[in-house]
Amino acid sequence: MIVGTLREAKDNEYRVGLTPESVRELVAHGHDVVVESGAGRGIDASDTAYGRAGAAVLADADAVFAEAELIVKVKELLPKERGKLRDHHVLFTYLHLAPDPEQTRALVEAGATCIAYETVTDRTGGLPLLRPMSQVAGRMSIQAGASALEKEHGGRGVLVGGVPGVAPAKVLVIGGGVVGMNAAQMAVGLGGDVTVLDRDPVVLERLATHFEARAKTRFAARAVVDETVAGADLVVGAVLVPGARTPRLVSREMLATMQKGAVLVDVAIDQGGCFESSRPTTHAAPTYVEDGVVHYAVANMPGAVARTSTYALNNATLPHVLAIADHGWRDAMRADPHLRAGLNVHAGRVTNPAVAEALGYDLVAPEDALG
Repeated sequence: MIVGTLREAKDNEYRVGLTPESVRELVAHGHDVVVESGAGRGIDASDTAYGRAGAAVLADADAVFAEAELIVKVKELLPKERGKLRDHHVLFTYLHLAPDPEQTRALVEAGATCIAYETVTDRTGGLPLLRPMSQVAGRMSIQAGASALEKEHGGRGVLVGGVPGVAPAKVLVIGGGVVGMNAAQMAVGLGGDVTVLDRDPVVLERLATHFEARAKTRFAARAVVDETVAGADLVVGAVLVPGARTPRLVSREMLATMQKGAVLVDVAIDQGGCFESSRPTTHAAPTYVEDGVVHYAVANMPGAVARTSTYALNNATLPHVLAIADHGWRDAMRADPHLRAGLNVHAGRVTNPAVAEALGYDLVAPEDALG
């Protein structure tokens, strides 16, 4: 199979779908690899490094689309890229379709086979291709929030860990999954006064056992959300419903109850966001202020630490890339129901239940698409 990867077009996105090491593995399996020139620049991987690994380095994205059968990326195709996608392509990347009707329509119209990292599952019911980026984003959320709390950036002028004689910041993490766990861990490490909310008693028990007295856990009843949001200096939105649009847990009205200069970090923004006042931002302009509250809602947070993120992502995605390339997407999915769960769009039909429900498409089961 001919496998291709592109230079990411999203603003300040420095990650890349395939590292030179991943290219070498694909070549060792007998596949051809084509890479857009400059694709690895953000992780200090030169065109020469890709060439040494066995890839053909092509001049631009048009050439990669023309050659490749399987396209491995990091982020979704932007509008200027979508017209290059054809019905023979297999696209393997983060898609986050539920809150993005325009992208979904473009993929449906292209007739391509589109597999989303974020809905591939594992034997435990986890999301193994989302997990490494959730770990990065959770940890980065506290870094970003701590910076936004600085007065120069519009914040309250509060240090997360405080100092002797001065209380630390109150850090609220909504959602105790992978993002929330990593956010809480970073906030605890900085000495913050940390509370984590979740609705799953099993999750709350796991968090309480892990953090003991270093962080508080509370059931996310509406009254508790209202109370804790109002008193927080930094709120991290870490809620995920796999494949679906994130529920909005903090309303615009709740902003009026918050302290001026408090900070909201919406890690769920690529699934629509869990704060009603959230709108996607970029690394070039990561924050905005609404009702006196600083909002950080960068949709590709891990792109800022591109080298760490790219290698963590490739560690997780490479086995699936090899399976698709070695066996073809149909046979790979027939053999692996967890990879099959990643199929979101095929031949003009939506194959993911959450996406179909969110956007009003008729659902075709992945098993039927394989037929």
